[in-house]
Amino acid sequence: MTTFLTSIFPLLAYLAYNIIVPQIEKVRPSLSVIMNMQRRRWVANATRRESPFDAILSGNIMGSVSFLASTSVLLVLAVFAVFGQLPALMEALDSLSLERTYSVLDVQIHLGVMLTMFVLAFFAFTLSLRQFNHFCIMLGALDHDRVTTEDEVEAIAQMNGLGARNFNSGIRAYYFSVATVAWFVSEWLGVVACLLTVLILAHREFFSSAHRTAASAAVLAARHRKDAA
Repeated sequence: MTTFLTSIFPLLAYLAYNIIVPQIEKVRPSLSVIMNMQRRRWVANATRRESPFDAILSGNIMGSVSFLASTSVLLVLAVFAVFGQLPALMEALDSLSLERTYSVLDVQIHLGVMLTMFVLAFFAFTLSLRQFNHFCIMLGALDHDRVTTEDEVEAIAQMNGLGARNFNSGIRAYYFSVATVAWFVSEWLGVVACLLTVLILAHREFFSSAHRTAASAAVLAARHRKDAA
């Protein structure tokens, strides 16, 4: 039972993180929330210019998401390939200094967990790619012959934010998949790696230098808008 719980622990931690962090963001803005403010500024500024600049930015973002989505497919195929090479994998695990010997069923269950993580990453990245595609269409549909309303700007920025949220979800799946790899060495090492992943992600979202820099930029932008008004 312990082996099973430690095996699925990274998956449970990943799902819990995606549920709990949005609740924390209501009290303390994360880096993602702060960057959503910048996305709104981007759209507001895009309504006032007619140049390929915004298309280039959007294309660069979509290229990164597409690359990671393709990588997820390769990882899914790799896990399927490992299922067909279980005897060789068991021999490799026996050569490691493990705390205990895993059974074939234990390894199969854990490979299923890894497969689930990479499938979730794939769906997150492809959904993100689709939402960024919608963002590009909405951005391209802007009519520069009239003043864009605040509601339109907000809707387009929200679409960009949705794409970013799913992109972050896919990245987190990659981070937590590191803990699933550590499990092969030791089941408790996998748990420790998972907890460290949570701490690292929480630090980057709420306490990192990037968070402080983005927050400072948001404050300066707010002051500039206030002075301009």
